Order: sequence, then structure tokens, then C-alpha cells
Amino acid sequence: MDLLCNAYSNASDNEEEEEESAKQPRPENFTPPNSKRLKPDNPFTHTKTQNPLSGSTQFPALHIEAPVPGRYVSKRERALLGSQPTAPDPNPDALLLTTSPVFGSISDSDVPRDIKSLLRNKAKKGRAQLGQMPQRMSVPLSRHTKAVNALHWSPTHAHLLASASMDQTICIWNVWSSDQKVARVLNFHNAAIKDVKWSGQGLFVLSCGYDSSSKLVDVERGIETQVFKEDQVVSVVKFHPDNFNLFISGGSKGGLRLWDVRNGKVVHEYVRGHDPILDVEFTTNGKQIISSSDVSGCNLSENSIVVWDVSRQVPLSNQVYVEAYTCPCVRCHTFEPFFVAQSNGNYIAIFSSIPPFKLNKYKRYESHGVSGFPIKCVFSVDGEKLVSGSSDGSIYFYDYRSSELVRKIKAYEQACIDIAIHPSIPNVIASCSWNGEVSVFE
Repeated sequence: MDLLCNAYSNASDNEEEEEESAKQPRPENFTPPNSKRLKPDNPFTHTKTQNPLSGSTQFPALHIEAPVPGRYVSKRERALLGSQPTAPDPNPDALLLTTSPVFGSISDSDVPRDIKSLLRNKAKKGRAQLGQMPQRMSVPLSRHTKAVNALHWSPTHAHLLASASMDQTICIWNVWSSDQKVARVLNFHNAAIKDVKWSGQGLFVLSCGYDSSSKLVDVERGIETQVFKEDQVVSVVKFHPDNFNLFISGGSKGGLRLWDVRNGKVVHEYVRGHDPILDVEFTTNGKQIISSSDVSGCNLSENSIVVWDVSRQVPLSNQVYVEAYTCPCVRCHTFEPFFVAQSNGNYIAIFSSIPPFKLNKYKRYESHGVSGFPIKCVFSVDGEKLVSGSSDGSIYFYDYRSSELVRKIKAYEQACIDIAIHPSIPNVIASCSWNGEVSVFE
């Protein structure tokens, strides 16, 4: 096109073009557009924290004003615009919406030597014995002002614990720190928070709540990297066990959505009904999703627990549990092919995780006259224990093979809402209560 222009133009044409361009006012802070295409943002590109970028290079912000539309730009003017350098933004952090306050360190530098040794060795002796269970509360953690709904240990930084609360905050605890145990307080939700999960790819947490959104936060930098908006209260989130770029969310309108954090879009949607989703769980191979719904508002109990095919988006079975009870929690065994559902019928039911996903009618974990009812349960990393929190504020330990109750710890005066077993030290658990307490037992 430039060759054609040169062939059919003359000097007077260029002079006219220059005169016309000189007559039109140019903005004072005119900066030509950047010729280089910016790379798309990936929330996990900052997971390697050994060589963090400086503030001036992490988030370049370009102030670009477009030329006046409809005006012809001559060849000489285009060359002039291309030769002008782009001025860097003097305040690159202005793009960040909010930054969470820093209270303490997230490193393990001030963790006691014996604890640090256990964290790094990661139980080299193999499976822990059943008798190696928590005996007493060793670390009380106080910061939340309302009920704590969820806990999760970091799989990559095992000295860090995340807690989500009805007070709209997420606390990041440096549990064994000798200085400040509250490392970060994240305030990115504007309503109560229902769930929180660490990513397996670094210092990122995913949270959800009553503001109808899930949010991915960079804990180290204290910034929100992505928001996943929905049309329902989001009650539970969980990362895919083999691909941490994918996570599942479930909410109050019965919607189950598989999200991709790389582009912030829904990959699959699983639709069965409008009953609120209480819990979701990936099977150990990551090919199925087990969802639990609140069916108390209808006469049909067949959708209480549904097993889904992840890739085909179809239910493999919706008649897994047909009793007239709601199951607020479902958990797969660490390595064996079965899962459990904590029923409001005051017991924990056992199911096969292999089709046809049958209920074990001859074996279940009884409550043994518990004054309250079970709320959430979890298997230990070694698979030898099933630990359950109860509405009477107690923590119950079961032998998973015999289903016998082997220990009970009275933890709180109010309900014990969630239990999290440490990923490296099997005899360490964290629990939280309805009155805002967070405790670590050893």
C-alpha cells in the first residue's frame, strides 16, 4: 500500500497532508499506541516466588490516547509516531484494586526446629499408627469475630492454615510462628465467606461466599487476581486433584460449574435440579464429581447425592442415597475406592466409589449417642482415621476399618463446624467453631 501511495503521490500531496495535520490540535499528553501485544494474564504465572519481579515490571500500565477517528495519518507522521518512546507509568501499582494488610511473616523461618523438621520430612516412616491421635489443644488462634465456616492447610507450605469466616475475612495463620501467628487478613469479599481452598500451585487461595462470587487471591502479594461471578450464593469450591487450573463450584440454586482459572470461563455446567448444593468432592482419579444437595424442601430424596461424569456432564447415578436425610458433607477415602457421607440421621454412611456406587447397608459409623449431630468429616492422609466434627462441639475419631469410635475430644461449647487434618503430620488437626474459635490439636 505504501508503494502505491509513493507511485501516485507528489510533493504537494505530502505538503497538504502535513498542513492538515498541523491544523488539528494534538492532545498534550499524546502517547502512541504500543506496537507490542500484551500477553494475557494468568493467575498462576506468579507462583514461583524465588525471583519476584520488581514493582515496575510486574504490571505495566500504559496511558494511551487513540488518534482522532476518521483522520488520515500520513506516512511521515506514522514514522514519527513509531519513533517516539512510550513513557513508563510512574505508579504501576495503581491497577491493583486492594491490597490486604501484612500482619506477620508467611515464611517458616521462625518456626521451631522440631516442627520444621517434621514438616520437611513429611512422615518418612509411612502411615501413622492409629494410636497417634491428637491429645490436646496446642495452638489457639484468635482473630475472627464471627463463626468460622471452613479451614484448609496449604499443601505446598504446610505451616500455613487458611480459615474463612462469616465476618467476611480470610485469615492466613502461620501456626507455629514464635512471633505473629496471623500472617495475612484477606478482605476481598463483601459478604460472609462459606469456603476456602489452597491451590496446589503455590501461595494462592480460592474462596467463595454470599456475595455470589469465587475469588482467587495471591497470598504473598496480598492481591485479588481473579473474580468468578455467579447468579447464586456460592457455598463450596474445590480444585481438581490433577489439574489446579480447574475448580468446581456449587451454590444455592443447584448450579455446579467447572471453571478454568486461566481464562475465567465456565468449562462445564452440571444441571440436575434447583436444590442447594451443600458439598462437592472429586473422586481420587478426578473423573467423577460427587455432589450433595439439600433435599429437605421437597419430597424427593433421590437427588440427595449425585455422581457426575466430569467430561460428559451427565449424572452417572442419582439414586445413591434414598433415605430422607440431608448429607452436609461427602468425602472420598484417601486411596481406597469408597466415599462417606455425613448424614443428618446422626450417622456416617459408606458408599462404593465404583459404579453402581452402592450404599453399604451393613456398615456405617454410628454416633454412639452423641447429643448433637455430625456436621463435617475428613479422612486422615494415611487413610487410617475418620475424624468428625459435631454440633455438640466435640471431635470424634473412628477406626475406618472397624468403624468403631476410638476417641472423643470436647473442643468447644458451640458446634464444631469444620475439621482439617495436616497434610504432613497425621496427628495434627485444625478445627473451628461457631463462636469464631480456631484451634490446632496435637
